[in-house]
Amino acid sequence: MSNKITFEESLAQDDWGLIIDKNGRLKGLFIPEGSREDSVPESIIQVCCKQFGIDPEEFYGSGNAQSTFH
Repeated sequence: MSNKITFEESLAQDDWGLIIDKNGRLKGLFIPEGSREDSVPESIIQVCCKQFGIDPEEFYGSGNAQSTFH
């Protein structure tokens, strides 16, 4: 017998989550309630940019300070 839980059930109240499709492509970012799109943790930004080729501007925008990506 398999005990399955949903994606949201697997997360704590303040957890963030990456949603990846069956082909390994990034589909979205789960943002916990009470958090804002402009407060994504730096480690998640790094993963999205390095592993999925997301443009850092999508996180920082033209008016925000940017980090250096290596």
